[in-house]
Amino acid sequence: MNLCHFLTQNARRLPDAPALVHGERVTTWAQMQARVGALAHALVNDYGLAKGDRVLVQSANCLQMFETMFACWRVGAVWVPANFRLSPDDLAFLAQSSGATVMICGAEFTAHASACAPHVPAIIPIGPSPLGPDHDALIARHMGRMPPEAQVARDDPAWFFYTSGTTGRPKAAVLTHGQMAFVVTNHLCDLMPGTTESDASLVVAPLSHGAGIHQLTQVARGVATILPEGERFDPAEIWALVQRHRVTNMFTVPTIVKLLVEDASVDRVDHSSLRYVIYAGAPMYRADQIRALDKLGPVLVQYFGLGEVTGAITVLPPAHHSPDDAAMRIGTCGLARTGMQVQVQDPQGAELPPGETGEIAVIGPAVFAGYHDNAAANGKSFRDGWFLTGDLGHMDDQGFLYLTGRESDMYISGGSNIHPREVEEKLLTHPDLAEAIVLGAPDPVWGEAGLAVCVARPGAAPDPQAVLDWLAPKLARYKLPKRLLIWEALPKSAYGKITRKMIRDELIVRGDWPLDPARAG
Repeated sequence: MNLCHFLTQNARRLPDAPALVHGERVTTWAQMQARVGALAHALVNDYGLAKGDRVLVQSANCLQMFETMFACWRVGAVWVPANFRLSPDDLAFLAQSSGATVMICGAEFTAHASACAPHVPAIIPIGPSPLGPDHDALIARHMGRMPPEAQVARDDPAWFFYTSGTTGRPKAAVLTHGQMAFVVTNHLCDLMPGTTESDASLVVAPLSHGAGIHQLTQVARGVATILPEGERFDPAEIWALVQRHRVTNMFTVPTIVKLLVEDASVDRVDHSSLRYVIYAGAPMYRADQIRALDKLGPVLVQYFGLGEVTGAITVLPPAHHSPDDAAMRIGTCGLARTGMQVQVQDPQGAELPPGETGEIAVIGPAVFAGYHDNAAANGKSFRDGWFLTGDLGHMDDQGFLYLTGRESDMYISGGSNIHPREVEEKLLTHPDLAEAIVLGAPDPVWGEAGLAVCVARPGAAPDPQAVLDWLAPKLARYKLPKRLLIWEALPKSAYGKITRKMIRDELIVRGDWPLDPARAG
């Protein structure tokens, strides 16, 4: 099935129901279908787009950006959305590596368009621009035209999902029509069972990545998508939209859940309509879980998954969340998703017994088709059919998975392996700390030693040494960070994640990163 058929079904069954709400503008399913058909016709007739061609999209969340997804698929092209916060040079790399023949670009991103122009034959702006006819003008010109849905096979590419590239250049994970159809079904089964057209979904993350997959799942069930108007994340606006539209589900990352439930606006609105607050991208610290459950009730759903597996590795549904430590498996990211198999493997690929730490591997229909034009990365990422996630963890004897961290996060101090997450969990139980991250930093005696960077809660001013003294009895001595710094805020990635690479870069800028003794002199 061509994924654009979800939209066709809604236009037939729910023509006048809201498909997307952005401020006061409501676009129905029939209107969206007509607009997508017109855009698809323009792409074919004005720009020569053909099946298999790639379309790079650089845009903040908006109706037009969402429409490009379905217009590409209707003609059998590949949707290549970029995180709109990328720099012009980073986007130019995506233009080159994807081999895009058309770029659709928000009119405000003039520098990005200029950087990509040498690599992409045609650029279509979203909004008035000297670049040529814009998205809406093309739709107006071709309104009433509807190309047939392209015939696609299960393994035909639908989406180039670019990895975040925290350890190097981003790679394009190839997501196919058949794989994505399984993921949509799996999301409805495991993350938000019972979803129907009477639901409403709020977007609080870029549609270019996990939120786009979540919203495609909403389209599969005729659910209205609500877009915030503000350019910046505003908890008060989010909660007002939840109340106004009786929002039932949203997808985000733990950092955003934390900001939402800690904002005073959460207590001023009715958010009882929420059934599923789905978080992914990183584990949620226990203290933040408890706070969210106390504020929102039993609505949290965690899933663990990478872009390469389209999010579908494990799930921890509301029934397995609890503010009571005795009633919850603390630290687990849940059980294998329906139709997927997960193992913890040793370096040779053998499955490890419960309780032993190794690399998490996954196999099943949600696994991507491989990286586009990157045989070296494919060779490193697959072993005997299993996709190797690069994440470390262990399972208990009932199959619940526990993440230890990225293989690259672990550091070795005095010959002992240290996983930062354990230390971070302890730090976040300190009453004056809101955020914490631990890195292994060069050390002349131990090789590496822990360096903790923390953010204080509003109104608090903890002394770094006093925090380390408080932490000392709670950890084995070799796990205790050697240094602790207090910052006003931690830098976050374009996806709202706190990454160790960004923290390390900032430490270097501030002059707080130790000189590597192996390179000294």
